[in-house]
Amino acid sequence: MTAEGPPGGVPPDELDSLLEYLRRNRGFDFKGYKKASLERRLRDRMGTVGCETYAAYQDYLEVHPGEFTDLFNTILINVTGFFRDPPAWDFLREDVIPKLLGDLPPDQPVRLWSAACASGEEPYSLAILLAEALGREAFQDRVKIYGTDVDDDALTTARQATYSPDQIEGVSEDLRGKYFAEADGSYTFDGDLRRCVIFGRNDLVSDAPISRVDLLVSRNALIYFTPETQAQILRRFNFSLNDTGFLFLGKSEMLLTHSDLFTPYDLRWRIFRRVRGPGMRERYAFVTGAGPGVDEFTGERRRLRDDASDVSPIAQLVVDGDGVVAAVNQAAQALFGLEPGDIGRPLQDLDVSYRPVDLRSALDKAYETQRAVSVGRVEWLAGPDDYRTLEVEVTPISPGGSPSLGASIVFVDVTAHAVLDREHAESKRELQTAYEELQSTVEELETTNEELQSTNEELETTNEELQSTNEELETMNEELKSTNDELEVVNEDQRERSAELDRLNLFLEGILGNLALAVVVVDRNQHVQLWNDSATEMWGLRSDEVLGNHFFGLDTGLPVDDLREPLLRALEPDPRESRVIVEAVNRRGRSFRCSVRTLPLLTPNGETYGAIVLMSDAGGRA
Repeated sequence: MTAEGPPGGVPPDELDSLLEYLRRNRGFDFKGYKKASLERRLRDRMGTVGCETYAAYQDYLEVHPGEFTDLFNTILINVTGFFRDPPAWDFLREDVIPKLLGDLPPDQPVRLWSAACASGEEPYSLAILLAEALGREAFQDRVKIYGTDVDDDALTTARQATYSPDQIEGVSEDLRGKYFAEADGSYTFDGDLRRCVIFGRNDLVSDAPISRVDLLVSRNALIYFTPETQAQILRRFNFSLNDTGFLFLGKSEMLLTHSDLFTPYDLRWRIFRRVRGPGMRERYAFVTGAGPGVDEFTGERRRLRDDASDVSPIAQLVVDGDGVVAAVNQAAQALFGLEPGDIGRPLQDLDVSYRPVDLRSALDKAYETQRAVSVGRVEWLAGPDDYRTLEVEVTPISPGGSPSLGASIVFVDVTAHAVLDREHAESKRELQTAYEELQSTVEELETTNEELQSTNEELETTNEELQSTNEELETMNEELKSTNDELEVVNEDQRERSAELDRLNLFLEGILGNLALAVVVVDRNQHVQLWNDSATEMWGLRSDEVLGNHFFGLDTGLPVDDLREPLLRALEPDPRESRVIVEAVNRRGRSFRCSVRTLPLLTPNGETYGAIVLMSDAGGRA
């Protein structure tokens, strides 16, 4: 899979600048992450906040520090759970942990490391398995579990050790009852065992690994890194583990190209064992020299010894302590173009002293240490298109531990081996490249699956919120229906009261209409509240013209100034009824003597809230 370029054709150095800004300001180094996945998640956040370029997003981060949290939550997909992939954990419980404990002395501490532990479900799952295998007391005495991650918020959640019912779903009812305390709908891990689990921040790429570990669990963390960064992390894992230690990886991580670091224990469940570091390489040594009993050789045997050395297929030079060539066998003569006449010449005068490799420094080191010195493999052009690979070794000749008489220099032609090694390395690289491409594809699929799972969990959360909102709406609907029922009852009561009021109004209108008296009702402020038909007939004003107007401001033939005192007397706190006769002019302009009677209008408790004015012709009876 090839990574897409930055959005809108942004130069790659803007991405490098953004990654350097994140490393410098927040301590997160994402340069070892797969660029395609990293860019995809960055574009997701950039689209959310409305930034089109990496430079614009860096400016946005500088102004909005809270965005760092959302960005890291997007890049660091913390998908985890208790006993995730249960069959793999079953194998860990039934096979790996018994073997791990069996390889350790009974009193030796047991150290476990959960790398990229997210919110802590994985370390606590390990704690449960070890507590089941050892018992509580032995667990607290022997076990230390280290949980590390780069996400500080996730580590805070892990240290609190409190989980929701959905998060603890992977724990059986039996284990849940033994290792968790329930309170307020949440589950908290056992406090005594919790003290044996230590959480801390650790960047797998840049921070020092935890050492002397018996079981290292890192599930689906490597899939986010480039192959080079993966190799670097795996070397750290190899350093961390004890010789008998186990490595437990995720289902997409196989390590087929890292057989020098780990060997499969059970490939199906991705469990590996540490490979010990290689020992010193065995090297070829060809040493000659005189020793006790040399005088016993006859001339025949001496020639046999010399001829055997001379016909050896391995090129050899012998120099004495003064650096003079003492012997050159046939293979050396053929390889370097030497002649018998070169014997007795100083080595430094010959081309072989510095070509194919500098021999003088090797000779000095051999004499100084009194040990064979391997120069290693060197490439040499022996002739046109004749490339040779030689292994050169210088061995001091010290018979019986005496000071060196000289040194033997051997040139082993390993060209065929080197060609095979190169072909093997090339085949291995091609195989590794093919595997890494395959693994990269698998890891991309796994990453996509993780993202889909994360999205699915978000959708489930949204669905639950929508369901909760729907339930609230249902409740509100029920409440509205109940309120509507109450309003209908009130409305019905209001209709009954209105009908009753209509009936009373009809009675009042009938009474007032049939009275031969002009009736006016005023409030405490002398504003007209009622004006009957007889008043209209007497004064010529309709009720709609006078209602709400001040009684003393009406334009009638009634001398209202003569009525001011009687009316105010009826409105006093201690009201009194009064009656006066005044000269008035009716609506037809006829003068007559008007009898005016004022009565106080009282509430049931005796308070005055108005007055009644009754008017009639003085010839009648008011």
